[in-house]
Parts: sequence; structure tokens; C-alpha cells
Amino acid sequence: MLNKEVNYLKATWIVLLFGLAIRIFLSGHFLLTPDETYYWQWSRYLDLGYQDHPPMIAWTIWLSTYLFGQNELAVRLPTIIGITGTFFYMALLAARMFSWHTAFHVVLLCQGILLFNGAALIATPDGLFLPCWAGASFHAAQALKGERSGQWLATGFWFGIGLLSKYTMLLFLPSLFLCILCIKPYRLRLFRVAPWGGLVLGMCLFTPVLLWNSNNEWATFRHVFYMGGIDSIGFFTIRYVGDFLAEQFALLSPLVFCLILFIWRPGTSNRHPISADVQFLIWMSLPTFLVFLLISLHSRVYGNWPAAGYLTAIVLIASLYSSTRSNFKEPPKRIWKLTVFTAYLITLPILVQLIYPILPVPVKYDRTANETIGWDDLGKSVGEIITSMNDSENPFIFGIRYQNASELAFYVPSQPRTVSINQWSRPNIYDYWFDDSILVDRDGVGVLDVKNDIKFLKQVFARVDLVSELHIYRMSPWRGRELVKTLYIVKAYGFKGGQRWKPRDVNDVRATKRQT
Repeated sequence: MLNKEVNYLKATWIVLLFGLAIRIFLSGHFLLTPDETYYWQWSRYLDLGYQDHPPMIAWTIWLSTYLFGQNELAVRLPTIIGITGTFFYMALLAARMFSWHTAFHVVLLCQGILLFNGAALIATPDGLFLPCWAGASFHAAQALKGERSGQWLATGFWFGIGLLSKYTMLLFLPSLFLCILCIKPYRLRLFRVAPWGGLVLGMCLFTPVLLWNSNNEWATFRHVFYMGGIDSIGFFTIRYVGDFLAEQFALLSPLVFCLILFIWRPGTSNRHPISADVQFLIWMSLPTFLVFLLISLHSRVYGNWPAAGYLTAIVLIASLYSSTRSNFKEPPKRIWKLTVFTAYLITLPILVQLIYPILPVPVKYDRTANETIGWDDLGKSVGEIITSMNDSENPFIFGIRYQNASELAFYVPSQPRTVSINQWSRPNIYDYWFDDSILVDRDGVGVLDVKNDIKFLKQVFARVDLVSELHIYRMSPWRGRELVKTLYIVKAYGFKGGQRWKPRDVNDVRATKRQT
């Protein structure tokens, strides 16, 4: 029996390292998406906080690109390592609660789940937030079982780092509180000093974000409230629920999602009392899912938002097939094999699609093509135009969406500072980096997604000329040469002012004095 556990331990490490190597290989073979270049831009303006998210994504990208250069792999490396750390902590939790056999099942399944691969290969806050949730969950489980102060401090540390990564980490607190309150052996922990010490440590780590927001009219929290639908008319709607559930089916794979719902459903346990470990795993997963399900009854919820709630749930479904201590009725073994198979069947083609279009998807529906193809060609074209202009004109490069402005910043050969003219889009961190006094009377070279948007630029420039249309193509084995998109490059002369976002409604929760 011991030899089998050692073998599963070795197999777990092999799967973890193999998955890490594959992601490192893939990450350098496709261009950065607009959001990735946006976060990379943050790393060039290091601060204690930002309009959209906490600062950890910017801090880690800065460190990685400082060490490894300004390239796609360096931008993505923090989240690639972060997801590997997530799987490591989940495996460790599974091994402590059940066995290394369970841990092996956990990492084997996780490598094939699209939701986690997306968080690793596309540099977003999720890739840094998920390891924090996993680490905090592991140390909280050890603290509850052993009442060790060091484990509570480790829990608080990961909680605080998680808050610096993504605000969803706040949901860890009610999950852990309900866990302690509802599991009888753990209730007295609330009367100990150590758990509260961990909480204080976590909140101290969160101080930079609070300082930045206190000096910037709580802009990030305004953004979070807006994304949560605080400005939406009416409270209850079912229009978003179907989309939310469908995205969970796709991102987790249908069988993984169904198994998670199975373990959450009352009455699935055997007649024996459910162990404290199993209850812990449920309480650290189900509340997060329910919160976002409830939000979907009011506003749009993005598919990746409840990702943290699935971590301990996956440990539990893996235990169904590899442990006698899960206290659940064991579904047939073939379901587990089919679950792993379908997860990989969904994910692997999409990963290959990032570097070669093997799926017969029309290009207008292929998000990978629309977000990753052609930015290098665009950067080269804009760079040539800027080079041809007189330096005395002091031209600047801009987009009227932050996405284009950020891609230009990364892929124009000199990686210049670029501007997003936000007046007609939405507030973002460019509003904090630039104001009209920096840009007025200067000429610019800009990029538009829609040719008709020239009419907007004419409101803020004295003259606007269309220089060229850049057609971006891909070669598909199914459809041959396909037009992905057309981008419009313009020269604009004599900026008159109006760079920052202007709210259409003065009661817009996002509006601050900076914009109004």
C-alpha cells in the first residue's frame, strides 16, 4: 500500500511538471490578447492600485519582464506558475485529507479543464488569485484540525495576497466563517486569538489598495459595483442565468460540472455522518457558486468569476473514485474515466487553436483569432508611419479603445507610451496616466476598429486623415485564406482636448471628479 502511495506521489509531480512545461511552450507561440497588453501597460506605471483590479498582476508582470525581457512568455509566466501552484496546493490538500491517489486524480483532471488552462495561458488576475485561494484553503484546513497559530498566519497571508490579486478573494471569508460555524468540532476556533490574527495580517496586506482608492475616490470599488449591476434597472431577471450555467458547462466540461452539482446536492452521502473534511470542502466551494448564481439573476456574470469555488469541489469529486473516506455514494468508475476524457477532448483542440486553426470554426466566432492575430503587423505598420513623421511634431500613438492602445504599446517596435482616448468608451486606468494638458495641440497616429469612428475623432482633433486599411488574414485548413478583421490607421492633427471618459449619466456609479 505504501509503495502505491509513493508511486501516486511521483505520478502527481510528473503530471504537474509536464503541464507546466506544455504551458510554457504554448505561451510563447501566440500573440498577447488586448487584456494582456493592458495589464502589461500597468506594469510600466507601477502603483498601489488600478481602476479595474488590484495591483498584483502589474507587480508580477513587471518582475517577470524585468528578469526575462519584454516578450509574450515573460508577460504570461506569473500566471503559468500561479496555476501550477494552484494545482500543487489542491494536490497537497487532497493528499492530507484522503490519499496521494486522490491527489493524482485531482491534478490529472485539472490539467484538462479549460477554465484553469485559460487562467494560466492568458495573463489575467485569475492566474494569481486562484493559487491564493488554494493556499488559504489548505492552510485553513490544517489550522482547523490542529489549531496551530502558524497555519492561521499562513491562511491570512494567502488571503491578503489574494485580495491584492482579485476582489473575489473576499468571498473566502464568509465561506470559512460558515464552515467553522456549521462544523461542530470547529466552532470553538472562533473564540481563539490565532484565526483573528490571520485575518488582521490579511487585511494589513490589503492596505496598499485601500490607500490608492482613498486617494482616487474609491474608483476600483465603483468599478466593482458597476460590474455587479448596481446601476441596472430592476432587480430580478432570468435573462443571464442560462448564459451563466451554459458557460460553466463549457469551461468546466459538462461531466465535471454535473459531478460538482452531484456532490453539492443534499442526500448524496451515505448513512454515515459526513466527515469534517468533506464538510470543509463543500463549504469552501458551494457559497461562491451560489453568490454568482444569485448575481446572475440581476446582471451579467462572466464565466470565470466563480472559478475559485470549484477548487475544493474538484478535490471532493476526485475522492469519489480514489478514497473510501469521502462519505459519498460512489458513482460508477467509468464515469470518472469519461469525465477526464471529455475534459481533455474539449480543452486540447482549443489549446492547439491558439497556435494553429484546427477547428472548423467561422472566423467571426473564433475568439482566439480575433484577439491574437495581426497585432505584430499592426505594430510594424504604425511604427513605420511614426518613423516617417517629423520628430518636432512630437506625435503620439492612440486608440479610441484601451485594447488597441495597449496592443500598440507592446507591438510597435520601440514599445512607446500610447494613449487611449476614452471619451466614448468606458473609464479605465489611462484616465490616470494622461490628461489634455499633456496632449493638446499635438498630432497623433491612431487605430480604429470601425471606419465610421473617424467622426468621433473629428470632435477632438482639428483634422483627421485615413492613412491605410490593414487587412488581417489567417490561413485555415478548412477555409483557406480568411479575413479576420480590418483595422484603420489614421493621422490626426491638432488635438483639441477630450481624452478622458465622459459619463453619459451624471449618476453613473463609475463617475468621479476626474471624469466630470
